[in-house]
Amino acid sequence: MSTVISLNGIVKRFYIGQPNELEILHGMTFDVEAGTFVSIVGQSGSGKSTLMNIIGALDRPTEGKYLLDGLDISTANDATLSAIRNKKIGFVFQTFNLISRTSALKNVELPMLYGGIGPKERHDRAMELLRIVDMEERALHQPSELSGGQKQRVAIARAMANNPSIILADEPTGALDSRTGRLVMDLFHKLHEEQGKTIVFITHNNELAAETDRIITIADGNVINDTGLRNKPTAARKLSQSDLPEGAAESGVAAVAGKEGK
Repeated sequence: MSTVISLNGIVKRFYIGQPNELEILHGMTFDVEAGTFVSIVGQSGSGKSTLMNIIGALDRPTEGKYLLDGLDISTANDATLSAIRNKKIGFVFQTFNLISRTSALKNVELPMLYGGIGPKERHDRAMELLRIVDMEERALHQPSELSGGQKQRVAIARAMANNPSIILADEPTGALDSRTGRLVMDLFHKLHEEQGKTIVFITHNNELAAETDRIITIADGNVINDTGLRNKPTAARKLSQSDLPEGAAESGVAAVAGKEGK
């Protein structure tokens, strides 16, 4: 496998040169291979969000080198970083970050609009992505009309809009109850196993992290453990009959997700 994310000696400081200068990341070094499902685990204040911003090309390191698919992000100009965020990385956030008073369909279309894709192709692809996450029937609903789980499924569809090679998910189940979080996690398994996406899953949930190929544990801005899981589940956990809403058939994750929140 090729290396798609390579961090070498990443340091991040704020208020540089001032008396209250603060160093958040203290020289992080690790690689992520293409097509793997990696979780980054740490408690609040461990540096997860700062690290996510650097991996997602939303911020630059103060020191060190970050290569994304061979490109040095540390020295790339703003236009290049913007193009990378639009084409190469799909973002999923804990708070969904959907645009209010805009339909689910238009939210999913938005990255393609910025990418210069024409109206018909945008519409057709957005509808197909909503179908994949079983939100096709809610395409014209605004975020205020959707449950938390439905919003997150729309956000996942939006993250896939430009067919990125990397999905960067920052606490995507953190605002959801355990059952809905289970459905969302199953969608990530589906994207990884069926489409071969590289997924970087940032979480404080050790049980969900244990389902991924590899766990990178961080604390106080340092990598303290890096574990490949040889005995991880080969697929998402199958929902039992007791997990299903009344009257739902056990026909897979999509069927269950379609009932959630309606």
